[in-house]
Formats: sequence, structure tokens, C-alpha cells
Amino acid sequence: MAGGDPRAAIRDKALALGFDAIGFAAATLGPEARDRLGAFLAAGQHGDMGWLADRSDQRSHPQALWAEARTVIVLGTSYAPAEDPLASLGMPDRGTVSVYARNRDYHDTIKGRLKHLAQFVVSRFGPQVKVFVDTAPVMEKPLAQQAGLGWQGKHTNLVSRTHGSWLFLGEIYTTLDLPPDAPHADRCGTCTQCLRICPTDAFPAPYRLDARRCISYLTIEHHGPIPMALRPAMGNRIYGCDDCLAVCPWNRFAQATRHEAFRPRDDLTAPQLRDLAALDDAGFRRKFSGSPIKRIGRDRFVRNVAIAIGNSADRSLLPTVAALTGDPDPVVAEAAGWACERLSAGDP
Repeated sequence: MAGGDPRAAIRDKALALGFDAIGFAAATLGPEARDRLGAFLAAGQHGDMGWLADRSDQRSHPQALWAEARTVIVLGTSYAPAEDPLASLGMPDRGTVSVYARNRDYHDTIKGRLKHLAQFVVSRFGPQVKVFVDTAPVMEKPLAQQAGLGWQGKHTNLVSRTHGSWLFLGEIYTTLDLPPDAPHADRCGTCTQCLRICPTDAFPAPYRLDARRCISYLTIEHHGPIPMALRPAMGNRIYGCDDCLAVCPWNRFAQATRHEAFRPRDDLTAPQLRDLAALDDAGFRRKFSGSPIKRIGRDRFVRNVAIAIGNSADRSLLPTVAALTGDPDPVVAEAAGWACERLSAGDP
């Protein structure tokens, strides 16, 4: 191994590359994280996300994913918004897109930085490395808490004293054996704001999420028709939901992101539902090129838009959504029919 303090050198390089937080954890996870994942899966609360169960052993045991790993370097990048992320919820003719998806796909942006940092680690200290951003079986939030970046809040997301609930995470698994940081203590206290604001009551208890009721899950991961009972509570949320993140009191310490790739595009801050409903597949691909929204495809996205129109109480949108009742995708057509009935009945 080359001389010098590896931790300090890696930390300095990470910050120079644009990461906002870094910590080091042993490549192991305690029983609490494994038990929480096991209970979540046993209750079926992962819904359609079968990939969570398929590789649950690797997810809950980092060394089951890579036996040679000794240290996990956990990196955080702030995407904190400058404005109220919930402001567009009061604009029924507009759509609300989750803050993280209002510009570039963070997977691509962060993975590039992680690869640069991994190359530095290899060239300087000579270990083996593997880089992960969300798409691999990695329990990012427990590892981030273990590495001292923050704690897993009652909304099950990571909370940072510096960056609030607005951190993208990425990991470098390495054979380099480094002293770990101290795990971060839970600082939620008695606060339950994130639990109380959830429109669909998706938290059966603090620190527990039933994804099947979560608007982020329903609008992004769920493929079929969205359950009727949950549709009115979705409002105009067409991709994800930030309610539980946005009300966290720790956000008051967060500075707006300095990363241009995560500052919102004007056309995704409060887009017109009328325009989004008219997107065909080619138009959808053009509009969302480089965006995480592209991943769900036109049909799932327009399904969400149709439901938002049904919740708008704006009868001027009736012809727009009526045009979708003949859509080739039966899920879109059904959602459009529901929206037409709701608007025609004058339901709020």
C-alpha cells in the first residue's frame, strides 16, 4: 500500500470530485437491517418489486455480494431543492414530479463520479473495487447510517443533519481494510411529521413502509392499474412523491444543491397535464431523454397523468383525457375512462 492516510486521501478526492458527504463502513450489516428487510418481504410490502426478494441474501450481507469486500465507502450527493418541492400540489392542472427526477438521471451522473473515485483508490492504494448506485442488491441506507452519513428516519429514508432528506447515495466496495466511521445516532426524536403527511397512509408504523400504498411505488414501480381506492389521494403526483421527505425538520439545515444536473428543468417543475397527456412514445422519449422518468416508459407515465387529470376537477381537461380512452394500452385506457367519469360527475 502506498504511504499516507488512505481515509484522508480518499475523503479529499471525493470532495474534490463533487461529492457532498463521505463515510467508511465495514462490509457487514448487523441483524437489525436484515430483520427489517426480512419482515418487509414476509409481509409482502414490496409489492411488484420481486428483485428485492430475489437477491435478499446479497442485499443484507455485503460479503454475500462480494466475499472479498472489507470496506464500503459510502458517498452522498445533495439534490436539495431551492424552492418548496410541494408547491405544485396546489396547481391541479399541472403535474408534480419528484424533486430527484426534475433533471438528469442521478444513476448516470453519480456513477461517473464513483468510477473516478474508484480509479483513484486503485491507483493510489492498489485494492480491488466494485462500484454501485442503487441498481445492485445493496442496502444503501443502513450502510450510510453505519458510515456516519445520517440515520434511517421514520419515513425509512436517510436523514442527514447537514443535507436533510435530500441525499443521493452511491457505494464503493473495496478489499481495502479501513477503520470505519462511527454509526450515526437516530435524531428523529418524537417527531412524526413524515408519517402524518403521507396521503395514502403508507406507514403502518414508524420506520416501516408498505410500498403497496406508497405513491412513489405506485407511479414508478407498479405496472398495472393503480388501485381505485388510492387514486384520489394521489392528487397530481405523476412521478414519485416527496411529501414525507419535504416536511422533515432537518431540511432547514440543507443548502440548495450546487449540482447543475440536479437543479430542476423549467418544463418539469410544474408541467401542464394537457401537454403530457398528448405524448406518444416518440415524444415521451424525446422529452425525457437523460431523465430517470424515461425508465418507466410512456404508457405507465401517461397512466399517471390520466389519474392526475381525473383528480383535477378541471372539466376543460375532459376532451384531453377522453382522447386516451381509446389508447392501445389497456391500462392507460382504463385510467382515462376513470378520469372521464370523475370529471363528468363533478367529483372534487
